[in-house]
Amino acid sequence: MLCRVLTSEGFAVISFASAEEFLESERAQDSDCLILDMNLPGMSGSELHQQLLNQKIDIPIVFISADADEATQRRALDDGAAGFLSKPFSLESLLSLVRSVALLTIA
Repeated sequence: MLCRVLTSEGFAVISFASAEEFLESERAQDSDCLILDMNLPGMSGSELHQQLLNQKIDIPIVFISADADEATQRRALDDGAAGFLSKPFSLESLLSLVRSVALLTIA
């Protein structure tokens, strides 16, 4: 559903089933924004974020999670995440955050 909504708003969207699939695709080098669930199968969202940081790959990341506590959210933001949305969230809040990230990557 997120892909459909973002596409309808004019964003080019590619979805991946896992963090490992994303890394294998080599899309990390040319992605403008990554919407990343904290709870992924295999490598977690926070583990992927750390791997990208370690590789000096700077992608604005918007984390989403149904069960992240305040400390987890704060750690993600302190590590450079562009935003963090707790499920359930409104589509407008996601779109607003992604639009602000898109403006940052263009500027």
